[in-house]
Amino acid sequence: MTGTQERTAEGKRTRLVSGPGILLVWLYGVMSVGAVSRSIYQIATEFDRAPLAYGLSAVAAVVYAFITYTLVRGGEAARRAALVCCAAELAGVLIVGTWTLVEPSAFPDATVWSDYGYGYLFIPVLLPLTGIWWLRRSRAVTTAA
Repeated sequence: MTGTQERTAEGKRTRLVSGPGILLVWLYGVMSVGAVSRSIYQIATEFDRAPLAYGLSAVAAVVYAFITYTLVRGGEAARRAALVCCAAELAGVLIVGTWTLVEPSAFPDATVWSDYGYGYLFIPVLLPLTGIWWLRRSRAVTTAA
């Protein structure tokens, strides 16, 4: 049994990294690398300029990396953890996105989640929605099988 598979009570294997799951892992991986790189550079070179924005970018990077890990790991516990993280990510994008529109002076520099991910082609708001859909669907397929 691999890390991306786990036997269910019926003896079937559940996979999170199949079909759309492969694309999700790829996109979350790319977002992880981008957010980690950006936040490390910004925190190391100009943290005093916009500590809230750069700190939130670092939080986004950790969330992206954890979701990537759980999708690759697979299994029911990882699926549930990824689902919770996708919901938290969506909440973060909606809160920070709204905050940046309502009080732009709080963010002298953009975060990954600013303006609902406008700087990242809205991928930060679309990715958790897609992730939640896929994780819920993968559970439904597993229980139906």
